[in-house]
Amino acid sequence: TGVVRNPVGTHPGIRIWGTLEARVQGVELVVLGGLNEGTWPEAPAPDPWMNRAMRKAAGLLLPERRIGLAAHDFQQAIGAARVVLTRAVRDDEAPTLPARWLNRLTNLLEGMSDEGRSALRAARARGAGWLDLAERLDAVPEAERLAPAPRPSPCPPLDARPKRLSVTAMTRLVRDPYAIYARHVLELSPLAPLHQTPDAPLRGSSMHAIMERFVREAPAGETLAAARVRLLETAREVFEAEAPWPAARILWMAKLARIAEPFLRDEVERQSRAHPFKQEVKGTLTFPEVDFTLSAKADRIDRDESGALYIYDYKTGQIPGKNERKLIDRQLPLEALMARAGAFEGIPPSVVVETAYIGIGAKPVFERSPVTEEDIDETRRDLLELIGKYRIRSRGYTSRRLVRNVRWEGDYDHLARFGEWDHATPPTPVEVGP
Repeated sequence: TGVVRNPVGTHPGIRIWGTLEARVQGVELVVLGGLNEGTWPEAPAPDPWMNRAMRKAAGLLLPERRIGLAAHDFQQAIGAARVVLTRAVRDDEAPTLPARWLNRLTNLLEGMSDEGRSALRAARARGAGWLDLAERLDAVPEAERLAPAPRPSPCPPLDARPKRLSVTAMTRLVRDPYAIYARHVLELSPLAPLHQTPDAPLRGSSMHAIMERFVREAPAGETLAAARVRLLETAREVFEAEAPWPAARILWMAKLARIAEPFLRDEVERQSRAHPFKQEVKGTLTFPEVDFTLSAKADRIDRDESGALYIYDYKTGQIPGKNERKLIDRQLPLEALMARAGAFEGIPPSVVVETAYIGIGAKPVFERSPVTEEDIDETRRDLLELIGKYRIRSRGYTSRRLVRNVRWEGDYDHLARFGEWDHATPPTPVEVGP
């Protein structure tokens, strides 16, 4: 360590000193700053090697000696002809406590005669003038002051609104409609990071590739032990191709190895009911009554001997809860609707009996939901109702309408000026465009 000097000189009439320099020099006006407990005086530093008794036995000075020295420095400095006593009433984390000798001084003046109390009030009044000047330095003139941005809810023309969305975008339409407006109306896409990192989306896409290949290459009559070896070998090859970070590959392999056995046991149960039929299969379904097309890419669809379908979605992140699946995240019900209509490539109209999330993240999860014809009919009605609402010009695309929690970050929060408004702020629908 060393002393760093600022080459730019200060005002010739101003000197910034520590207590050491102030002991041996004098001036007409002294400004004593940092008069808070923990700053002046500093809190005694903890000693991990010797306690107070050991220091005393060794003939070393006690920590309180520094407090006494700080009190002496304060006593010397306050004896100047003119003195300004200052402190910050709050730091970055919490309110502060005034220094003990500042407390002692104010208590003494308040407990004296009327003359002492008058002197204290006069000192505070003089200080208030300086505080006012400091506040005005950073104050924005009223004429230049900008009001906080409102919570956006743009209402574009009907012909500019999207007529085709994916099932995952439908979740976004419920959760954060403004993101749909920015992405599909304004055609603004988030920029890829300048330097790719081993983040959650990359791990998710890699895990999907592992699952697709593992299921596709499964031989007949494979034992659990052999399946585990093949799963980890497949993962190793995919990670080496997709993630050029050795540390990330080791971490991801360890996570997969931890859930491999319960995942494979669940896989045996899945394939006892139905066999894998299609993976990463695309589909589209058009609804002429609202002039809208729904698209999807299903992770996996199994089919049993009767021709009934089981739709699975792999999740490396958090699996939506029951209420969230019913109100917000309708991905699997929408895929069931499409499968019943024969909207997926190579799959005729079929009965869907079950949808499920397969958790392949930190914990192995197999979240199953039975499907009935009434469920699919309800999903269709809800979809048409939702699309119909956005076929009204006065319906705006509100920012962060139903986010999972307040810490959830969207790709377009900065564009929506989130932070100048919060979730208690009512949206402001505004017609945009011709």
